Amino acid sequence: MWRFDAPTDLTPTQRNRMTDQPRTAETPVPEAFQGIRIAPSILSADFGRLGAQIAEVMDAGARVIHFDVMDGQFVPPITIGPLVLSGIADQVHDAGGVVDVHLMIENPDRQFEDFAKAGADSIIFHEEATPHAHRCCHGIRELGCLAGVAINPGTPVETLAELGGMVDEVLVMTVNPGWGGQPFIETSPDKVRRMRSLLGDEVLIEVDGGIGTGTAGRMAEAGATLMVAGSAIFGSDDPARAYTDIHAAAETGV
Repeated sequence: MWRFDAPTDLTPTQRNRMTDQPRTAETPVPEAFQGIRIAPSILSADFGRLGAQIAEVMDAGARVIHFDVMDGQFVPPITIGPLVLSGIADQVHDAGGVVDVHLMIENPDRQFEDFAKAGADSIIFHEEATPHAHRCCHGIRELGCLAGVAINPGTPVETLAELGGMVDEVLVMTVNPGWGGQPFIETSPDKVRRMRSLLGDEVLIEVDGGIGTGTAGRMAEAGATLMVAGSAIFGSDDPARAYTDIHAAAETGV
């Protein structure tokens, strides 16, 4: 139900995405997702100079840009959508990066095609937002993107036990979704350890919320390889320095 013919009026990045082959469990994960990565979240960026802020963190070494989507229903705020993504995707890809789209929305399957067309490299939906997680993972892979599933702090890791082989990326929320700048939930490292034990070493484990120099190392030690940082980077006077400091803290924790 997710396959469609790509339009002809697309940018090079969008056209490449839409002509990708469907992903399988054997498809290699893009290099930009491999190793310990810090993903700056543009939710906390200055949208009046978004391109410049993305360039600043990517020049400092960032290769994953996190793109938070909220619909005012699954979570109260409303943020950004495919039009903004299409405006930054070529910049990110031309710099050797990838865009990690996090859908905090109801009925996420209705939006997969639009975000894939706009240039998403991975699409993460919330397990709590749909009764059809397995089908959603399949649909995202059919579009050539990494299939990701997010779980809220109150959702047990065992909820994802039946998705082995279908999910490329799991996002463990370390705050409740909806707003940046929330305090880190201290039980999160243990939850990541249990998730890693459940799903093994092949699945990317991402964490989002309260990530900074004081928590990145602990999460890496627990088994997370991709850490989203928003206000800790873009709320800083020097986002590039903040990025490098958090990345160094994460690598030290391994």
